[in-house]
Amino acid sequence: MKIKTLTSAIVLSGATLIALPSLAADTIKVGVLHSLSGTMAISETTLKDTVLMMVDEQNKKGGLLGKKIEAVVVDPASNWPLFAEKGRELLTKDKVDVIFGSWTSVSRKSVLPVLEELNGLMFYPVQYEGEESSKNVFYTGAAPNQQAIPAVDYLMNDLGVERFVLAGTDYVYPRTTNKILEAYLKGKGVAEQDIMINYTPFGHSDWQSIVSDIKKFGGEGKKTAVVSTINGDANVPFYKELGNQGVSSEDIPVVAFSVGEEELSGLDTKPLVGHLAAWNYFQSVETPENEAFIKAWHAYTKNSDRVTNDPMEATYIGFKMWANAVTKAGTTDVDAVEQAMIGQTVPNLTGGVAVMNKNHHLSKPVLIGEIQDDGQFEVVWKTDGVVPGDAWSDFLPGSKDLISDWTAPIKCGNYNTVTKTCSGQNY
Repeated sequence: MKIKTLTSAIVLSGATLIALPSLAADTIKVGVLHSLSGTMAISETTLKDTVLMMVDEQNKKGGLLGKKIEAVVVDPASNWPLFAEKGRELLTKDKVDVIFGSWTSVSRKSVLPVLEELNGLMFYPVQYEGEESSKNVFYTGAAPNQQAIPAVDYLMNDLGVERFVLAGTDYVYPRTTNKILEAYLKGKGVAEQDIMINYTPFGHSDWQSIVSDIKKFGGEGKKTAVVSTINGDANVPFYKELGNQGVSSEDIPVVAFSVGEEELSGLDTKPLVGHLAAWNYFQSVETPENEAFIKAWHAYTKNSDRVTNDPMEATYIGFKMWANAVTKAGTTDVDAVEQAMIGQTVPNLTGGVAVMNKNHHLSKPVLIGEIQDDGQFEVVWKTDGVVPGDAWSDFLPGSKDLISDWTAPIKCGNYNTVTKTCSGQNY
């Protein structure tokens, strides 16, 4: 943080002296870059509230480095280019020391060049497609090997699924994730004709023909499931149409990567009961840490009906790690905090410990939950321990030889282990 040290100025005009007041408060500023309007507000507004809660809690502990933390909230309004503009505004005008923000990968990729140009720091709390590692971003959500791959394994091994519908919103996260999943499924012996891929725009509302196609695809004699990377409020009419056409979880189960407790809180859950979601956290998990988090959330929001979800836990872990790293570094300087972040540990909310690895990705457990009629999830499968997040997929030819390591001597986001060279900072 750059703090103006000028506390007063004296302007001499004849015999008149004019004293100017302090120009800046001595605070540490946290930028909040989440959509509070538009198609993604259904998911992102809660993350804004989570950051504000964490700021409030940290200030009650005395702040950081003897300074109060101040949150600066902006609304990029589900407008992807606006994420870059608002990110630049946070870093140059508001002089924030860190940003917590973005949900969709297209919004993250929009602000990423700004972060790298201005050497800003951002924590990204949502599952994503991988194939990226930046010095300026910490990825606290799931990489594909911490969500998509285990979910598909569960469908095949535990439910006997042989045919797959890869249904997603039309942008980089679903397309890249499905590219990885298609390669993975074919490597497992699934035939090309047993994989159906479909994309729809953000906010898509007319699902009648698509659900009809899914129903037909699933009615050809092989156990079928939908792997959903549908994002935002399009999930509401999608699940409603499944119910309208009588597609139950027993017939064609849906495993979603972007539907959690917050999204379900606005839905009639009766048609959804039995469908699945893969995350690293569910509110229903009973641990002392989760109980304390839920209690704090309800107290902060003054609403005992407010649910918690996976990206909230990722925000919680990221904020605590950032605060610890700032304390360790003794400064909010981005380069110092970035190095102090590596190796940070924070107890996660479902049991065990989250670890920040050299590739700026967390080690986290993977859980699969079944939707209940109260909008919560019953955990039906989980990993034995934590899974380290992979920045680069083992199943794509251009990525399988790449690693990310932001420690010396490599300090590279895409280091080729065969050629022993760095292809550039990120990709």
